[in-house]
Amino acid sequence: MSKLFDDLIIFEMANNHQGDVEHGKAIIKELGDVTRKYNINAAVKFQYRDLDTMIHPDYVGRSDVKHIPRFLSTRLTGDEFLEMVECVKANGMHTMCTPFDEKSVDLIMDHGIEIIKVASCSAIDWPLLEEIAVTKKPVIISTGGKDFAQIDNIYNFMSHRDVDFAMLHCVGLYPVGDKYLQLNCLDKMIKRYPDITIGYSGHENPDDYTIAHMAIAKGAKILERHVGKATDEIKLNAYSTDVKNVHLWIEEILRARIICGDVNKKYISPEEIQSMNELARGCYAASPINRGEVITRDKVFFAMPCVGQQTTSGQYQESMTASKDYAVNEPIFEKIPVSATNSLRGVIHDVKGMLYEAKIVIPKEFDLEISHHYGVEHFRHYGCTIINIINREYCKKILIVLPGQINPTHTHKIKEETFQVLYGSLELTIEDRTVHLGVGEIFTVERYMAHSFTSVDGCVFEEISSTHARKDSYYADPKIQSMDPMERKTILKDW
Repeated sequence: MSKLFDDLIIFEMANNHQGDVEHGKAIIKELGDVTRKYNINAAVKFQYRDLDTMIHPDYVGRSDVKHIPRFLSTRLTGDEFLEMVECVKANGMHTMCTPFDEKSVDLIMDHGIEIIKVASCSAIDWPLLEEIAVTKKPVIISTGGKDFAQIDNIYNFMSHRDVDFAMLHCVGLYPVGDKYLQLNCLDKMIKRYPDITIGYSGHENPDDYTIAHMAIAKGAKILERHVGKATDEIKLNAYSTDVKNVHLWIEEILRARIICGDVNKKYISPEEIQSMNELARGCYAASPINRGEVITRDKVFFAMPCVGQQTTSGQYQESMTASKDYAVNEPIFEKIPVSATNSLRGVIHDVKGMLYEAKIVIPKEFDLEISHHYGVEHFRHYGCTIINIINREYCKKILIVLPGQINPTHTHKIKEETFQVLYGSLELTIEDRTVHLGVGEIFTVERYMAHSFTSVDGCVFEEISSTHARKDSYYADPKIQSMDPMERKTILKDW
């Protein structure tokens, strides 16, 4: 995914320049002020049409066909558009343009525009999309008026041509009413196309900021809005935001992003921790407890308040040993003992969580293998978790790599294995080269190939191989190689 797409705000100028370069530059300069004030990733989008070829000659000059008179009345030359493009660059924003014909794609290339936008009406214009795909520029595609079968075709078309692209949910009505918005389509698009950025292109009432809030809450990473500048002579259409009100729209977007937070992690503030501790039950001695004595359940009770660093009811474990003498009703201050069991329990919870998020369902019966090459205490740095599904003449495993975890370099002499990424991304080092694998991508590791793997954000991948033999892993590090396989593995039958 192009970094240009990260939390991108698109200011759609369309024909709101009114065929007047100075008016267009006035809009751009005000948008530049907004971009700098809020430090946002923003782009200004133009529309290019080669009107001499795009409009049938019999319809030139007629007023009975919608849109054509407006296109002709706001016509600009290539040099006039280029003047506005340079103004966008000078104001610190990205340049973007929608071409409606092949000649306009050429003009986009001549003008050095960064991003190509495909309008909903052109989303299945295959001759135009062919021309766009050849440019290898980042592409954003609106999907108004297209059902999911058509959107699948668009996705496949761009994917097969190795285009870096994003798609926007959009409703091709101007303006669009609430009953047609269908923001739940964002959920489906994000699940259906997880490897690309999904956003929202809005044509709703410009004074209604709840739609932007909801789109962000649904996961939209790109937001697009028509923007213009009203004057005594110029009146904006019903779906364009006046540039003076863009501040409000941006403030509501930033507020919604703060409210929604990070989709990949949950931040718990010190204030929230304190609030929860104030409501938690603390652990108290129900009878005298001597130092060195195991604090069994019958020797404690739980009650409010929980003071300072006191052991909570949730932290209490029967394996705790008293570090001091406790009198009746005295608060208990003991820590959960650090042990291999507790460490592995935490690992299993993290592995389960990753499988839940990846929506990978495993059989009820399996062997779970936790590989800790340098000891359980270093497992989150070195190792991986292996779920053994089948081991016959063929073998199937599910491997889970936690964020930042490294599986050390090794080879196999008996088995050949093929990896396919099911969730996240995998960095696979083969001999002296590194291969980056995303969801769905496949790589075969042949016999005697030295390989290791890691993942920045975590990964689940499937291994299909020939039969797995118990002592068929040969590690480059002699320390690992000298260990009995059971010294560096923990095997579980049930979690």
